[in-house]
Order: sequence, then C-alpha cells, then structure tokens
Amino acid sequence: MQVAADSLQLNSRSFASLPPPAPGTRSMPQSTARDRLIVALDTPSIEEAQRLVAALDETVSFYKVGLELLFSGGLDLARALKSNGKRVFLDMKLLDIGNTVERAVANASELGLDFLTVHGHDLKTLRAAVAGRGQSRLKLLAVTVLTNLTADDLRQQGSAMSPGDLVLARARMAHESGFDGVVASGQEAQRIREAVGPGFLVVTPGIRLPGSTTDDQERITTPESAIKGGADHIVVGRPITQADDPKAAAETFVHHIREALAALLRGAGNA
Repeated sequence: MQVAADSLQLNSRSFASLPPPAPGTRSMPQSTARDRLIVALDTPSIEEAQRLVAALDETVSFYKVGLELLFSGGLDLARALKSNGKRVFLDMKLLDIGNTVERAVANASELGLDFLTVHGHDLKTLRAAVAGRGQSRLKLLAVTVLTNLTADDLRQQGSAMSPGDLVLARARMAHESGFDGVVASGQEAQRIREAVGPGFLVVTPGIRLPGSTTDDQERITTPESAIKGGADHIVVGRPITQADDPKAAAETFVHHIREALAALLRGAGNA
C-alpha cells in the first residue's frame, strides 16, 4: 500500500497542507517539552492513523510506528510523516541471528527515519545492529524489559533477575555495544541515567496520568516521574489515541512534561 503525503487527511483537511519547516531551519530541539512526547500510532489501519495525525496537528512532532501498523502499510505512512517534518520512531523490536539483524538494520537505515528498536538480549545482536547502521543518522534503541512484564513473567523466561536489575544489565550492555539508548520503564530511568550518564537516550513507555487506567501495563509511571528520573522521551499510546479529544489529551501530556522540566531547572538552580 502506497501512502502519499497528500493522502493524510481528516474532515477534508490534508495533513500535507501543514506548512513545512522553513528553509534552513531544524526540527524542534529535543529539549523542548513538545518534542519529548512520542505518540504511538498503534492502530489497526492506515486510515485511523491518518485521522489521528491530522487531529493532533502540530501538537505532536514525534510518532512511533509499531508492528500492528507496519503490517497495514506503516512504512509508507512513516515516510509520509517524515516528509512532512515529523520525527519517526520505527518500533520493530528486532531479534534474530546477527547476520539477519545487521542486514535488516542496514535496510532500515536507508528509510531516513529517526529511531529503531532492537531487543537488547545479547551483545551479538546489538553489535550486529550497530554494524548494520553504519554511518547513517539512525539512532538505535535497545528494548530492555517490556513494561507489561513482571518478575513472575521473567521467571517464565528463565531469568531470576528482578525487572529493574535486568533492565540495568541490558542498558549497560547496550551502552557498551555502541547503541544510542534504551527503551525502559520510568521506574528504571534514574538507575539507567546514574549508570551510563548523560548522552544516552532513555525512552520510556508505560506512561499514565495519576488515577488513570493502567490497561495491560505493569510497570507504569507518570510523565513527571519519568522525566525527573532522567527519561529523554515518553511514549504514550492509548491515553491519547483512544481519548475523546486526542489533541487535548496530547496537550495535557505536553503540559506535564513541561512542568517536570521546569521542576528540574528549579532544582538545578538551587543546587
């Protein structure tokens, strides 16, 4: 399925009609609240994703395209988003023999997208991904432990480690291998930041506002907790995409991120 940029529309309003960045300008700096929010387009169809993107308008600058959408034309949508000045996180969660991972990442790097995920289970896989990325600008993120997993789930997989300890071990391994960052819950963000220092991306899913439903997530955190713990980006799906007013919901999350960043600045000023 080919998804042209000018096909992204809602209520006859073309997403492609959004003004492109002015010549010579860069996309929004990573340090701003708006750019730290990544909206997960976990929808069953391209049409639904298109409607969400159009409804969110310029409130959102960064989108995640995952497995569900990839099987219904998600790569074409990812290209269209990128051509319209959005940043795109391709959530493939690759895990295979090294040769396959290296070649898959090499192909993915030619798409011109921003983030790509690989399961961070072992150094062979991680190093293969780094080799496949080559000199491209694609940033590689190692998936540590999925946010819907508990210690009981990990025991079923053969690991006696707690989720937090396993996340930290895999984060250190990703850092050693040359990855740009990790995907981990906000509960582990501070430990990762303390272990690997600045300059290593921590991308945090499983984000919920206080008092909201957790859905199938287990290790959840609020936007404030994740950002204050050291997360660079938070990934939010259903609380925005299934809201009655997705744009208002996204603006609420941006507000919470902004408040957390302001609190960090105040704390640094008082240190």
